[in-house]
Amino acid sequence: MKCFERLVKTFITSSLPDPLQFTYRANRSTDDAIALTIHTALSHLDQRNTYVRMLFIDYSSAFNTIVPSKLVIKLRDLGLNSALCDWILNFLTGRPQAVRVGNITSSTLILNTGAPQGCVLSPLLYSLFTHDCVAIHSSNTI
Repeated sequence: MKCFERLVKTFITSSLPDPLQFTYRANRSTDDAIALTIHTALSHLDQRNTYVRMLFIDYSSAFNTIVPSKLVIKLRDLGLNSALCDWILNFLTGRPQAVRVGNITSSTLILNTGAPQGCVLSPLLYSLFTHDCVAIHSSNTI
């Protein structure tokens, strides 16, 4: 399955629209995001009587917050084909989960939200789920 997930990831990544998306992308890093942030802030502060506000957010258990039906709507809006969207919806819903500690295993739960931890696609799917978090004023930058 991981091999197929990598193929899907490569296909989706090649069509990502946001040049400011640094997370989970090849040849992009937090260093690039920090450099752009500092450059943007310092360029703005070169103007008289200006200031800069920054907001940094770190979500805990972020992958667990993905709502597959909403993700698929966003993926279709990005232009992904219906067959791939349907596969992703199927992949993320109805997943069995159990916890094992030592030789004791919990009862199985069926999960219909979130993306699997350790899954090749999870980081990318989370990025796509949150891609529409954009600046709403022309003076703002995200």
